[in-house]
Amino acid sequence: MIYVSVQPNESIDSALKRFNLKLQQSGLLRDLKEHAHYEKPSEKRRRQARRRGTRN
Repeated sequence: MIYVSVQPNESIDSALKRFNLKLQQSGLLRDLKEHAHYEKPSEKRRRQARRRGTRN
């Protein structure tokens, strides 16, 4: 769970920026996107190879 407490005299926008930064650093959104639908093992290997920049 990601928590961000809003400080006194802090705008909601700056608190939201801190929240989004923590969300990206935790990798939670990436995990949710990966588990949103089934991916065949061959597609997963292909995607990881593209991310590494190698071709087989």
